[in-house]
Amino acid sequence: MSRYTIFIQPTATGFSAYVPDLPGCVAAASTIDETRELMREAIEFHLEGMQLHGEAIPEPTALVEEIEVGV
Repeated sequence: MSRYTIFIQPTATGFSAYVPDLPGCVAAASTIDETRELMREAIEFHLEGMQLHGEAIPEPTALVEEIEVGV
């Protein structure tokens, strides 16, 4: 099991998500929950495709932190 960082952003019609460690691996849906589930499926599909093509599966490297600022 690996844990990949995903970024979810609001769009005009819902939400979109991407994985910094897996370029081209994206998903979009009308709710955050649906986007999250589609992203899980997209990651699995992306990694399966990489394996089928003999590509090395990248280890997760992205780190996320929140920084509080007083503005």
